[in-house]
Amino acid sequence: MGWIFVATAAAMELIGVYGLSKYSLEKNLVNWLLYFGGLAGSFLCLYLSFDYLLVSVAYTVFIGAGTAGAVLLNMLFFGESKHIFRILSVAIIIVGVTGLKYVS
Repeated sequence: MGWIFVATAAAMELIGVYGLSKYSLEKNLVNWLLYFGGLAGSFLCLYLSFDYLLVSVAYTVFIGAGTAGAVLLNMLFFGESKHIFRILSVAIIIVGVTGLKYVS
């Protein structure tokens, strides 16, 4: 159950990041709700995961998944650089997070 909360927290963080990107371009209520709602839901789900997982593991996986997801989201939807070293760096984050999940 804890991993479901962490995965949901990471997904909600991506909604918040998407909302932040949209809100920085156009300040309206929908973009504000995406931004703040996504981040608030993210932290709520992360907090709930602490009942099932070690805080250090849950938080690290959450940060890694959120970082990798945000980079990929911005590459796909907002035209950020798709340089090979950026893609390799994201792959390294994913491998590290997967390894941490595997050993815990």
